[in-house]
Amino acid sequence: MFIIDQIILAAGVLILAGIFSSKISARVGLPVLVLFLLVGMLAGETGLAGIAPDAQISHALGSLALALILFDGGLQTSHGAIRSVWKPSAILATVGVVITAIITGYAAHKILGLSLLEGFLVGAIVGSTDAAAVFALLRNAGIYINYRLKSILEVESASNDPMAIFLTVGLLEVVVNDLPLGMGLLELFALQMGVGAAVGLSIGWLSVKLINVIRLEATGLYPVMIAACGLLAFGVAANLGGSGFLAIFLAGVVIGNSRFAFQRSAFMFHDGLAWLSQITMFVVLGLLIDPRSLLDVWVEGLLIAAVLIFIARPVAVVPVLKLFGYNRREIALVSWVGLRGSVPIILAVYPLIYGLEQAPLIFNVVFFVVLISATIQGSSLPWVAKKLNLMEKPPAAPAAILEITSLGDVDADIVEYTLSENSRAVGRCLSELALPSTTVAAMVTRGEAVIAPRGSTLLRAQDHLFMVLRPETRPFVDCVFSEDLAEEDNVLPRAGLKLKGSTRIKHIFDSYGIALPAPDHMTLNELLHELLTEKPEAGAKVTVGEHQLEVIEVIGHRVATTGLILAPVVIEPAPVEA
Repeated sequence: MFIIDQIILAAGVLILAGIFSSKISARVGLPVLVLFLLVGMLAGETGLAGIAPDAQISHALGSLALALILFDGGLQTSHGAIRSVWKPSAILATVGVVITAIITGYAAHKILGLSLLEGFLVGAIVGSTDAAAVFALLRNAGIYINYRLKSILEVESASNDPMAIFLTVGLLEVVVNDLPLGMGLLELFALQMGVGAAVGLSIGWLSVKLINVIRLEATGLYPVMIAACGLLAFGVAANLGGSGFLAIFLAGVVIGNSRFAFQRSAFMFHDGLAWLSQITMFVVLGLLIDPRSLLDVWVEGLLIAAVLIFIARPVAVVPVLKLFGYNRREIALVSWVGLRGSVPIILAVYPLIYGLEQAPLIFNVVFFVVLISATIQGSSLPWVAKKLNLMEKPPAAPAAILEITSLGDVDADIVEYTLSENSRAVGRCLSELALPSTTVAAMVTRGEAVIAPRGSTLLRAQDHLFMVLRPETRPFVDCVFSEDLAEEDNVLPRAGLKLKGSTRIKHIFDSYGIALPAPDHMTLNELLHELLTEKPEAGAKVTVGEHQLEVIEVIGHRVATTGLILAPVVIEPAPVEA
């Protein structure tokens, strides 16, 4: 038997153990990452399997896994989420990490008897929240909080790792290689962040162009190519002296917010890859620890964890979120969700690689702090969110998912809409929705039933509609299924709304809030025949109230398609104060 056979067997057993442990995490109330770590500890050198890991190999596997997790996080992070919280997230991901590192580091210096710089090194290692832990809790553990809170927690956790890595590497260079504390660290910071951001954004943009231009015979290679683009961003940035983790996250954000071929398949592939990475990373890092060594540092680790959770994190969070108008309950939740996970354990391997004398002590303390943070903060998050009255109802999930697999030259999207109780489409038939002429209902699901859409299909609350539409008509279709009619026409594009000639005036008002001076029962075809002095021909235009109708297509004597051009929005100047 070859050694690789044994390695493959061990990998399969450990990954399966990790997957099965995720099934029981909800029942025992522990985050999955804790169970993954426990699986690794049980399989370690002093555990049941007796596997002796290598620090260099563990660091390499952990870094690769973390990179793939951050890439998937970037793919799933919308521009809207970043725009809504980028200012507080950026401060928390930089200044917040520094404040946390200083407070926790000083405590480690006093509690462990380390030098001040070595204490700050411990603070830097545990300074960032963990993207894998936060994503796993907020996206897979049934915890539903409002969009702004969820966005700030995810964006902060995904973007603060580069700062923690920079502080860790920088302090190790100062302690071990005598790097100057002042300008040396500033130059390293500028290089890491500047190069990482530039490479990530550039390769992300180029990747989208490449994916939409290239035509691969094997469609299964598209998700693989996207993963390769992410790894390319990481590798280029790291080899140029920048932060590979920042680069791969930003590349994921750019790619995930763009249109490209086989998009949904790619997202599903990377979601599975991220889960595999989480299992691999936590199990491998669990292999590094001897459970008996934790008994030697449990008092010190508990004290440092207490300082981190109850002092350092709140001090870093409270003034920032107060500045941006968050209320006390929201600030309390963000302060509590300071989960530590894989990143501190990976960074705790760095002192071992650098050959620092206190490296084993630092590693054991950091591992204990991570276990305490993940166990206490992770398992109590649902309870804390409920006590703070910040839990929301879970979004309705469709009974089926429909996907169009298209190449870049197919100008169509498929969009799922879930009808709320107050949606203007509820209680109306599909034929009454005044949808754009190029928009088609592909499928309707209601509970466990799949309904073939017809014009007579009556829509109900919590129905899921799957609409095939062209990108330029998206604002109009969104309007049809939204709730608020007030001033809706002010946010719609002036041109681009093409309606069937059979569309009734009443249905246009009900769907878009656009009032045309004509009887409710009249169709656009009938209105145009009444207003035009001659037989309708393509290109003919007529003014109706404040708006304009254009004949797009005529079949026989019937106007088949009509363009509706909205009146320009007039903005009244603000009164000048005396």
